[in-house]
Amino acid sequence: MNKLEKILESKAKIRFQDCDPFNHLNNAAYINYLINAREDQLIAYYDIDIYKLGKTEGKSWVVGSNQIAYLRPAFLMEDVIIDSQLLGYTNSTIKVEMRMWNKDKTELKAVMWSTLVHFNLVKLRSEMHSDYFMDLFESVKYPIGISTFEDRIASLKPQKVTA
Repeated sequence: MNKLEKILESKAKIRFQDCDPFNHLNNAAYINYLINAREDQLIAYYDIDIYKLGKTEGKSWVVGSNQIAYLRPAFLMEDVIIDSQLLGYTNSTIKVEMRMWNKDKTELKAVMWSTLVHFNLVKLRSEMHSDYFMDLFESVKYPIGISTFEDRIASLKPQKVTA
């Protein structure tokens, strides 16, 4: 398999319909922006269209769990960068980290860990990953060496200097 990117990146603009009365991105909308970006990145970087797979093979991934930390607000009409990486995988799950940044990637706005379950849409049950996907995951996984979400967030927050 050719060397593939491990950190995938795309841009988005924060839209009016996704904001609260204070012109901040609504908390629930962060999840949509992050998941949509990951779906687009899979197509752009790996030529994996999860909806096409669902139609042609009857298999895709469903969200098993999300953990999200809101670090800074994203504002109406702000351009943001969303990057993502595969932290790890099992025979039937993947764990992905997604991060939302300002346009210069100098301010981290949100971090989300998602565990997705490979799912057979016909049999309505979890499914083992194919050898193709296991090989792909092995070639693109990019673990961070931190096992808990709370520790990851602590490692990303700016350290306060005490006098």
